[in-house]
Amino acid sequence: MPTLTVKKTALWAAGVIAALTLISTTIAQQPRAVDAKVLQTAGTAKDALPGTWLTYGLTQTEQRYSQLKQIDESNVGKLGLAWSAPLAPAGSRGGTEGTPLMWNHTIFQPMDNSIVYAFDAFTGEQKWMYDAKIDPATRTHMCCGTHNRGLALFDGKIILAANDARLIELDANSGKELWQSKVADINQYYSFTIAPRIAGDKVIVGVGGGEFFIRGFFAAYNLKDGSLAWKFYTVPPKPGEPLEDKAQEAAAKTWTGDWAKYGGGAPVWDGLVYDPETNLVIAGTGNAEPWPQEMRGIPKSEWGKWDNLYTCSIVAVDAKTGKLKWYYQTVPTDSWDFDSVGGFIMADVQIEGKTRKVIMQAPKSGVFYILDRTNGQFISAEPFVPVNWVTGFDKKNNGKPIINPDAYYDQTNSVVIYPGGGGAHNWAPMSYNPNAGLVYLPYSAGSYTFNAAAEPDPRAGGGAHGLGRGGQDKKTTPMPIWGPDNVGRGGLQARDPKTNQIKWVKTGRGGSIGGGTMTTASNLLFQVAGNTLYAYKADTGDELLALPFNLPGAAPPITYMIDNTQFVGFATGTQFLAMKVGGTAKMPDPPPAPAFGRGRGAPPPPRAPAPAPAEAPHGQEKQ
Repeated sequence: MPTLTVKKTALWAAGVIAALTLISTTIAQQPRAVDAKVLQTAGTAKDALPGTWLTYGLTQTEQRYSQLKQIDESNVGKLGLAWSAPLAPAGSRGGTEGTPLMWNHTIFQPMDNSIVYAFDAFTGEQKWMYDAKIDPATRTHMCCGTHNRGLALFDGKIILAANDARLIELDANSGKELWQSKVADINQYYSFTIAPRIAGDKVIVGVGGGEFFIRGFFAAYNLKDGSLAWKFYTVPPKPGEPLEDKAQEAAAKTWTGDWAKYGGGAPVWDGLVYDPETNLVIAGTGNAEPWPQEMRGIPKSEWGKWDNLYTCSIVAVDAKTGKLKWYYQTVPTDSWDFDSVGGFIMADVQIEGKTRKVIMQAPKSGVFYILDRTNGQFISAEPFVPVNWVTGFDKKNNGKPIINPDAYYDQTNSVVIYPGGGGAHNWAPMSYNPNAGLVYLPYSAGSYTFNAAAEPDPRAGGGAHGLGRGGQDKKTTPMPIWGPDNVGRGGLQARDPKTNQIKWVKTGRGGSIGGGTMTTASNLLFQVAGNTLYAYKADTGDELLALPFNLPGAAPPITYMIDNTQFVGFATGTQFLAMKVGGTAKMPDPPPAPAFGRGRGAPPPPRAPAPAPAEAPHGQEKQ
């Protein structure tokens, strides 16, 4: 009997051990869920999931600064192709703009037309593909292409902001659709190209629709079920309609005349961050509609008097309630399409002997703005290209820009404005290396001739703003009032936020539209520009690598690590490329041009009466 008892006990113990081992193994194989706490440390020295890329800017500060050091100055010149994977051909522009995410050994890449791919991050094997099935007929309701700039990741779910203004949640492991919410109506010319951001238990998204007659906004949705939590409008409602809150009451006092028939504008189509330290959502808003002041109800005798809030502004709202906490208007009474939607960077910077919690932005206006992100207090503003629309900043009035009165125009006169079409910095991401103490900014310099047209056409993005076609100025023009003289027509510059001045510059390396930058703890700066991957010393700008890939225009790069191998990866218009030290020198062959020049070889979509052009006038990239 004792012997039998011992055997039963032994068998029971062995079974328990086996069960515990199985449970332990299963747990070990399951990826750690990405929650608000994980996102707060993502990309930092305290990263709970080191080697991943969990949010659009790697960290919630959007610095695009990686702690990885395996690729360094000694071996970056040996980077080559580790793997490539085919992607649905991008839209009519031939490029893509989406920053990928990397979690659970998987690359999640958004593409034009709201397609998402999941690839094995080590081998490139496709795991799944999701197509939001955007109606081709609605593509004419978007200003400048059916781009997707990024995704959000939370609790094993992927959040996609689909082009037709739907917010869609997918299972990250299978690509299965879990829920979707209709945020706005594409038939009213609202759309999405933005990368959503996670803010606690909410996902934040902003609408596109510039060059059409919309009332801009950004909004928060509950992650558990996709229900609306709050919405912040960037321009007030039509006169006579109820004002939602005190922020709208204040904004309404800065508009005059019959402006509301054109909607007001101010879409939030790119710049968006969440600051967990202050629990603020900070958004950059787009231009006023239509562009000429007189078409927004402002008589010539009052040009410059009406600010038209919250257009071309940086606005901070409480992440829980959506209520306004502070704002700063980068371009009052905007008349030149100087959207303040360029990406943000948050950092703690020593300025005049004091550590300041700053937010930095380099929008289309050509001015690099630095504010205190806790309260919106103005710190500095300096041009990073030649500008002539502004003559200075009133420090007694929280740095309010002083508009050059000679920059205004109407149907009786035209003006040459610096910077030019597309803006001095558009959507191409900046990055910040805290060790080098520098911000890396892709930029474009130039001018454009503005002249007001007749009545705008509400059906067409190309004519909605009421701007005469004009053209890039090729003649001798008035010199800009101020700005650096060593930037050429475009390139990459490193700026010191302590002084808000250029440290070094690389002319001719990309520009404000396309590609972008990323930096690492090994003193490297990576830039995708055109069809070349560059690497520089982050502190000095010395070039270490120029690797051509001979494929259509590419998206911003990321870096990640799997099985002790660091990769640099990015999407092109037709292939995802993953690089590693010792990879092959041969790149994939460029694909044949897709039929009709449109993504997925589809014929041109049906054209509605007076549709939006494939590109905004004079090549502005937006929405």
